[in-house]
Amino acid sequence: MEFQLHQIDIAIIVGYLIAIIALGWFLSKRASKNLDSYFLAGKSLPWYIIGTSHGASGFDITGTMWFVTMLFTYGLKAAFIPWIWPLFDRVFRQVYLGPWVRRSNVLTGAEWMRTRFGSGMAGNLSHISVVLYALILTVAFLGYAFVGIGKFTEVFFPWNLAWGPFSSADMYALILLTITTAYLLLGGWYSVVLTDLIQFALLTVASVCIAIVAINKVSPETLARFVPDGWNELFFGWKLNLDWSGRIEQLNDNIVKDGYSLFGVVIMMCLLKGLLISMAGPTAGYGMQHVLSTRNPREAALENWWMSIVQLVPRFLMITGIAVLGLVYFGPEVKQMLAAGEGFDFEKILPHVIAGYVPIGLVGILLAGLLAAFMSTFDSTINAGAAYIVNDVYKRYIGPNSSQKTYVRLSYASTVALLIIGIFVGLRMQSIDKITKWIAAALYGGYVIPNLLKWHWWRFNGYGYFAGMIAGVTGGLLFSKIVPPLIEQMPPAFGLLPPALLSFPLIIIVSALASVVVCLKTPPEKDEVLESFYRTVRPWGFWKPVHQSLLEKYPNLEANTNFRRDAFNVAIGIVWQINLNIIPICIIIGQYRTMWISIVVLAVTSVIMKFTWYDKLGPGEMYMPEDR
Repeated sequence: MEFQLHQIDIAIIVGYLIAIIALGWFLSKRASKNLDSYFLAGKSLPWYIIGTSHGASGFDITGTMWFVTMLFTYGLKAAFIPWIWPLFDRVFRQVYLGPWVRRSNVLTGAEWMRTRFGSGMAGNLSHISVVLYALILTVAFLGYAFVGIGKFTEVFFPWNLAWGPFSSADMYALILLTITTAYLLLGGWYSVVLTDLIQFALLTVASVCIAIVAINKVSPETLARFVPDGWNELFFGWKLNLDWSGRIEQLNDNIVKDGYSLFGVVIMMCLLKGLLISMAGPTAGYGMQHVLSTRNPREAALENWWMSIVQLVPRFLMITGIAVLGLVYFGPEVKQMLAAGEGFDFEKILPHVIAGYVPIGLVGILLAGLLAAFMSTFDSTINAGAAYIVNDVYKRYIGPNSSQKTYVRLSYASTVALLIIGIFVGLRMQSIDKITKWIAAALYGGYVIPNLLKWHWWRFNGYGYFAGMIAGVTGGLLFSKIVPPLIEQMPPAFGLLPPALLSFPLIIIVSALASVVVCLKTPPEKDEVLESFYRTVRPWGFWKPVHQSLLEKYPNLEANTNFRRDAFNVAIGIVWQINLNIIPICIIIGQYRTMWISIVVLAVTSVIMKFTWYDKLGPGEMYMPEDR
């Protein structure tokens, strides 16, 4: 399909890009004061601003393209597929982990390791392992963003920019990454957060507009003619039982290739995996930076609650609107292309629908909004990665007494270096779906066990953490090559499941063995380190020896007995959150009965959380009264 942008759409996009760079320039003086200003905006912004920024950062163009493909193929059941990340990790941060993290009062997730393991050899090893993991995760996400923005832009821009080993898509991605890095270099975290607000406004307008277009153009009766039986049903059994024969038959092959034939099994695996990942706490990336940049522990909880709302509702309006328009108007063209043997990349449905079936003017808003989504995720990711290089490598081990100006300049250099590495990684990646599953299952799997144990077991030490992280991350990097050949030797049913999910339990076992064995073979952390962590963070779990020791100094110190309440709130929160996905989808596809049921469930769970979560939030203080 050939497409040419109208002058009105071009003006909207160019105006947006100029405004973003100008805002970065305006913020540069404030951001360049020191590291705290550059990477956390001085911890001065309110929770609703941070939460909106966090939500905008999660509204990425690559993930949106992937979700459109999933909804196009799997229908209303696709509301559960985001659990593969898992999407409900912010519910855990909302309920208890956000305040636990924020009480450390540090700059990065790696620096947080001192809170738990001190500054000795064990603490340094745990610190180094988090830095390595953070940089691997940063580069993986940069490559992920590179692939998505390249596939997106080549549909719209007609110029052939191919040069040497770089395709046109690669060159478009290079240009947009460079523009994004330019304003990020100028404004730092202020630039990330405040431009995220502009981006969120654009995304919301674009999402509502595309939803209105889809509702007006496609009735439920019309949509039903283009989808198989069961596409618009929410619930499912162990098998998917969705047959695209006679419509777009290639999707039947895609379902098998994606590993979703045993849909119920996959979703249960995603749920169990997600619970473990979420309990481990935020990964060392921009999610951690958003929590640490809040003003106090109470606002860290509220920030994550607000993030779920501002990200999911507008995002799923856009995703569903694009998917519905794609099924009815673009689907027949896809069918013809496949019948002619031309082939089609279903991960490009989103840009093709915008190019062919969205009115002039709205195309410009949508493109500016989606470019904003890309920039929002990219700038947060690369800013967080640079923080680890400067604060956790250079400042800690190389130049601890350097000037603030030196640190900020090194932040610029680190940002550019990560950009270059991320581009090279992106050039080697082809499929959004594959890298999504690899990051969400294999790479996140290496993080789970040591980070789960660090919160809840007093005996766990920095040596065990280091061993578990190195073993887990190494397993995550290697198992993507090892597991697929093993699946070929297994019973046929295993071949119907995604290799990345099958590798997750293997990674967990390897990481757990390394963590526990090394921990038990080495001495526990010093009493003063454990007591300081317990008194500051106040976790629940197996902390009785530390609590008993502290009672001599703080007779009024109460143990955290909120496990049952927190577990209940997490369960209610997951149900609450999934309805934020379901309701926008149902509005657009015309499933009004399911929509009203979901609205009632959302209202009931909101009222419950008002009494069991919101009313129980502590005051906006860093420490408990007996500590002062």
